[in-house]
Amino acid sequence: MWRASVLTLYPAMFPGPLGHALSGRALGHAWSLEARDIRDHAHDRHRSVDDTPAGGGPGMVLRADVVAEALAAVGEDSRPRVLLTPRGRPLTQKRVRALAAGPGVVLLCGRFEGVDQRVIERRGLEEIAVGDVVLSGGEPAALLLLDACVRLLPGVMGDAASGDEESFEGDLLEHPHYTRPRDFEGAGVPEALVSGDHARAARWRKARAMADTRARRPDLWAKYVARATRGVDKAGEVE
Repeated sequence: MWRASVLTLYPAMFPGPLGHALSGRALGHAWSLEARDIRDHAHDRHRSVDDTPAGGGPGMVLRADVVAEALAAVGEDSRPRVLLTPRGRPLTQKRVRALAAGPGVVLLCGRFEGVDQRVIERRGLEEIAVGDVVLSGGEPAALLLLDACVRLLPGVMGDAASGDEESFEGDLLEHPHYTRPRDFEGAGVPEALVSGDHARAARWRKARAMADTRARRPDLWAKYVARATRGVDKAGEVE
């Protein structure tokens, strides 16, 4: 079973939305979740976990000793230790797949101005950012990362192939989707998708994914082109 441990000041935020839909149905048999309160490792009767930043400045910083004890309480195992922080490397689908293929993950949710750098370095925490945004804490980021991982676990998605053409797989955004009715306020469904020709539909989807990626995410498009020039893929045109 894939195991997730979350260190947080707000354990009641978990499982939250992860207790519903695909992840909720899989919780308890495909994956497990424990939310641990960092305040359980405070050293005073006020359960203080933070202090003023060295060198002055606004806000507070999570103490290295308290965080270290919280991490130690999880136990030693092979799961990656991750700190959710805007200072981290951007989360990618490639990293999500690697995490989902492993034994699980230990997530530390930052709060206030951040976490004492010494515990990050001495405990070898992997710093991950879920976007170029600043949140009130790491909890929403942890929920996002867990959702991305859990849906990839064996048996969680009803159709395992449904993830093969999703955005970021193969450095392309996903193609647009259509369904009934055939006519919506004068807008129809692309002919290639209702032609009955599955090969034609596949070509249309690939070409639209390429066109949309080029227009919306030039960074991904550059990666795709570099890979394609090595003979991994070929270009197409929208019908």
